[in-house]
Amino acid sequence: MTIGIIDYGMGNLGSVSNACRFLGLPAQVLTTPDALTSCEAVILPGVGAFGDCMRHLNEHGFVEPIRAWVAADRPFLGICVGLQVLFESSEESPGVPGIGLFPGVVRRFQLPASFKVPQIGWNRVRQRPAGRSLFDGIADGTHFYFVHSYYVDCRDAALVAGETDYGLAYTSAIARGNLAAVQFHPEKSQQAGLALLRHFAAMTGTAKKAVA
Repeated sequence: MTIGIIDYGMGNLGSVSNACRFLGLPAQVLTTPDALTSCEAVILPGVGAFGDCMRHLNEHGFVEPIRAWVAADRPFLGICVGLQVLFESSEESPGVPGIGLFPGVVRRFQLPASFKVPQIGWNRVRQRPAGRSLFDGIADGTHFYFVHSYYVDCRDAALVAGETDYGLAYTSAIARGNLAAVQFHPEKSQQAGLALLRHFAAMTGTAKKAVA
């Protein structure tokens, strides 16, 4: 059994695949929903606009399978836009519904001129109780790598696994059961990011096969 990395026509497939390969994690790129049957866990990477991401997910037939996968509490990791589309909507793409698994809206940073938008670079993540398993062994306040102009305004405090400050405090990670999703890019976050990917793999048992 493997970790499936969803290919829906856009996203940071290369860097995520390379990070899994570096860790020795058994992973494969999925181009059709049928390929999910051979996987024990799923990663939904994301780069680009919310509306484009949802359009591609719908066109490739992944939306309902993702809903069913999460409803069954099977291991799932969303990255960047792969976090944002789990919520109801985004100010980036008015009128485009997200997958809608969780209550909340994705909002654009409205910040003083001293803050550059998009936020590009390293920032701290403050861990919250929901993130205990995801961040196990990673120090509170560790820096991860971010690239984004929009952030999740999560309306369910119990989901929040991590928070970050950038002109305001916002949700930078969520977790529930075997699901986790993060605004930052673990595959670009050096040792801390690789440790987080190992923790995700440990949910599935695939970590036992890794040479990490």
